[in-house]
Amino acid sequence: MRSRYCAFVLGDAAYLRRSWHPSKCPADLELDPDIRWLGLKIKAQRSTGDATAEVEFIARFRKGGGSAQRQLERSRFVRENGHWFYVDGDLQG
Repeated sequence: MRSRYCAFVLGDAAYLRRSWHPSKCPADLELDPDIRWLGLKIKAQRSTGDATAEVEFIARFRKGGGSAQRQLERSRFVRENGHWFYVDGDLQG
């Protein structure tokens, strides 16, 4: 999760695509250059099976000159061949 957040901060779409499970990775991934990421807080993480996990987090960001906003999400990951892949997530509140 933290490595994916860093990829958003750095605008590294290639890393995001590599860390996304191939069955769910969007065909086209454009990152918004007007978003400035301000911080990440992991609220909870839990194993949901031998090779699955969930991470609940808050990511703070600012778009353009606007005020700071928060993204609260519960993300799902799967481990295959020793690597964790982002599957999908649900936005909270």
